[in-house]
Amino acid sequence: MLVLITYDVNTEDAAGRKRLRQIARQCVNYGQRVQNSVFECLLDPAQCKKLQAKLCSIMESEKDSLRFYYLGSRYENKIEHFGCKQTYLPEDPLIL
Repeated sequence: MLVLITYDVNTEDAAGRKRLRQIARQCVNYGQRVQNSVFECLLDPAQCKKLQAKLCSIMESEKDSLRFYYLGSRYENKIEHFGCKQTYLPEDPLIL
């Protein structure tokens, strides 16, 4: 299933900037960054719960927020892209 993960981390202090980097690093391990604090991740339910638990353990619930949008397995018709950044298909091979 495709999961859209967004986050907002309070970066007023060094600890907040560290949390921001840690959350971004975890999201990069599971998906593709599509905007600064937005990731598209192709996950199975177990991976999703694991990532959710990891991100929640990093964030500070009094200062930060996370959102998970579950787009499912038929997400192609639910996404429209406009603008300069090139889109990608999560199932296509990623060449580094």
